[in-house]
Amino acid sequence: MMLAFLAPVLQVLPSDDKGRIGLSLAIPVAANIGGIGTPIGTPPNATAVRFLTESGYEVTFSEWSVRMIPYVLIMILVAWVLLQLLFPFKTKKLVLDIPANKRPVDWKTYVVWITFVGTILLWATESLTGINSNVVALIPLGVLTMTGIFTKEDIKEINWTVLWLVAGGFALGTALQGTGLAKTLINAIPFGSMSVLSVLIIAGLVCYFLSNFISNSATAALLIPILIVVAEGMADPAATNNASFLSFGGTHAMISFIAVCASIAMLFPISTPPNAIASSTGLVNTKDMAKVGIVIGAIGFTLGFFWLTKIFPFATI
Repeated sequence: MMLAFLAPVLQVLPSDDKGRIGLSLAIPVAANIGGIGTPIGTPPNATAVRFLTESGYEVTFSEWSVRMIPYVLIMILVAWVLLQLLFPFKTKKLVLDIPANKRPVDWKTYVVWITFVGTILLWATESLTGINSNVVALIPLGVLTMTGIFTKEDIKEINWTVLWLVAGGFALGTALQGTGLAKTLINAIPFGSMSVLSVLIIAGLVCYFLSNFISNSATAALLIPILIVVAEGMADPAATNNASFLSFGGTHAMISFIAVCASIAMLFPISTPPNAIASSTGLVNTKDMAKVGIVIGAIGFTLGFFWLTKIFPFATI
C-alpha cells in the first residue's frame, strides 16, 4: 500500500538519483521495524507471547506495546538518518501532478473505517475484553467478505510472485524443522553450560542469522520453545545462575529479545515479505538492501538487548 502511495514520487525522480533507492527501502525497513511495536505486528511477536502465556508468563497487548513502541520510534529515527546518509537525494525540488480522488464516500467507506478502528480498539483492550488478538484479526476478513467489499477480483490483484518468494523461506524453514536438522543444530549449542549473558547473545545471534535465510515465523517457532525450557531452568530458584538471569530481565526479556532479533533480520529479499515486495519493484538491488540491513541489524540487536534487559525490562510495569 505504501509503495503504491510513493509511485508518483518515484516516477518523477531521475533514474540516477540515489534518493529513489532510499525512498524505496524506507518502506520495508519501516514495516519490519514497526511490526515489533505490538504483539500482532509480526508473527515472531505472536509466537513469543503465546509461548510465554503457555509457560505462565502472561504478557498483555498493552504491556508489550508500551515497552516496544519507544524502541520502534528510536529505530525508525536511526533508519531515517542511515538512509539519508547512504542514499542522499540529488533532486532538491519535486513537482507532482496527482489527480484528485473523485470516488464518492459511500457505505463501503464507513464500513472499512468502522472495521479498522474497531479492530485496533479490540487489540488494544485485549486485557479488558478478554478477546484473543488472533480472534480479533479475523474480524476484518469476516466483515469485508460478508459485505462484498473484498471479492474474488481482489484476490487476483495479489502479487503472487512475492508470495512465492516468501513461501520459499517458509518451505526451507519447514524442511529444516521436519527433517530435525534445525533442532539438531540448535541442540548442539551447550546452552546449559553457558553464562546467562552468553545464552542471551548467542541465542539472539542464531535467531538473527536464521531469520535472514528462512521465514522469521519459522525461526521463532523453532527457537522459542527450546529457549523457554532453558529460561525456566535458569529461573528456578535453586539454579546457580538464577540471580544473574533475573538481573537480565528473566524469561520475559529472553523471549521478547529473541522475537526482536527475528524481526530486525532484513538482509535479503527473502528475509521478510516487505523486503520481497520492495525487491519486486526493481528499484532496489540486493546489495543495497544488505548494506542497510546489516547496519540496522547491528544497531537493533545491541539496542534491543540493553532495552529489554536493563533499560526497560518487563518488571518495571
